Amino acid sequence: MGIRRLSGVHAPHRKNTAAMPPVRIPVPAMVTIPMSMHIGAPAKPVVKAGDAVKVGQLLAEAGGFVSSPIYSGVSGTVKKVDGVLVSSGAFVQTIFIETDGNQEVAETVKAPEVTDLQSFLAAVRDSGVVGLGGAGFPTAVKLTVKDLNQIEAVIINGAECEPYITSDTRNMLDNADLIMDGVKMLKEYLKVKRIVFGIENNKPECIKKFQELTNGMEGVEVMALPPLYPQGGEKVLIYNVTGRMVPEGKLPLDVGAVVINCTTLACIARYINTGMPLVEKVVTVDGSAVKEPKNVIVPIGTPMKDVFEFCGGFKSEPKKVLYGGPMMGIAVPDLEQPILKSTNAILAFDAKDAEIPKAQPCIKCGRCIAACPLKLMPADIDTAFQLGDGEMLEKLRVNICMECGCCSFICPARRPLVQTNKLAKQTLRAYQDKKKAEAEKAKAKAEAKKAAEEAKTE
Repeated sequence: MGIRRLSGVHAPHRKNTAAMPPVRIPVPAMVTIPMSMHIGAPAKPVVKAGDAVKVGQLLAEAGGFVSSPIYSGVSGTVKKVDGVLVSSGAFVQTIFIETDGNQEVAETVKAPEVTDLQSFLAAVRDSGVVGLGGAGFPTAVKLTVKDLNQIEAVIINGAECEPYITSDTRNMLDNADLIMDGVKMLKEYLKVKRIVFGIENNKPECIKKFQELTNGMEGVEVMALPPLYPQGGEKVLIYNVTGRMVPEGKLPLDVGAVVINCTTLACIARYINTGMPLVEKVVTVDGSAVKEPKNVIVPIGTPMKDVFEFCGGFKSEPKKVLYGGPMMGIAVPDLEQPILKSTNAILAFDAKDAEIPKAQPCIKCGRCIAACPLKLMPADIDTAFQLGDGEMLEKLRVNICMECGCCSFICPARRPLVQTNKLAKQTLRAYQDKKKAEAEKAKAKAEAKKAAEEAKTE
């Protein structure tokens, strides 16, 4: 009996660049490198204005356990370290480097000595690698497990389910040897007994390649998955591979699973083999406004405008530009925004594709509920949000929404349901903060009353 699959939507694939091996962009004149390119504490700069830097040199150390170091992808001179308003709306400390075009490699770039679990985890941490599928969670934290027996399966995420994006596909085709090196490291140091490649079956070349490479390897398998968005979502992938649902408030490890993106694994292997940390990304450049869609190899910190210019510029005026795909991507305010660690694509759309459809009244069709992979009720969440009902939002579990956009995509009334869910989380946080404050106030009042009564009896 096969595993029952979670819901989702059949989003158009539009993998226009899947057959295009990545080409390297010329060194940009300037790179801007934010200290928050990962989930967790911002990195702390270790360079200052006037310092000369080389490729692979440490620019910023991890700012805490849940953080990640940052390295230079260019050689040149630090012009300044300053706060910058980024696409998220936050001011982030940023290092500006004027490049010299020499791309001289730092003397510190040396392969680390890895002999056991601790040295492996230290190498992953020092590599600067984070979740490169778009999440940006520091990989070393994910792999730091107290009891290795908890890990029943490592799932290598090769789903790449968002429309347009093909950077992971190219990584699987062009860097399969590095990915397999990473597989061997996981087996050796984490003692993983089962490793599963989860790849959507719209990537037959990738499936065939890894079936050949894993043939005869004990405990390693390739699972061809239906191309149903959001197949690459962590909880969705875990369920569709193992049949286990990650409970609300729990982690993948609680169901014995660890998910690691295929490009993340290749970057870890590259660092351990060569000593070169994460300093550049393969980025898919596409969209209706782009003149020459392609995959490009880009130093982290390169302005978007330089990347688009390398792809021939625009054939029509872009009305919306995204980090990432059209389902979960983030719109940027200008083309000076840099390529980040987690950037797997930048997309530019013309006026027709960027137009936001006019929302109509909900017709109670239930399609959003049927499409939600986490079985939420987006229409009810919308109503609770409009009423400002934090208690109802809590009951409706809006906090577990992964903002995949299936509800908005499938809605015939074109209601902005995923945007509402995101705003509803803020309403819920305010409600929970207020409830917590009231509880603490009531507790303090009760304790004060008890103390006063005890004082009277003495």
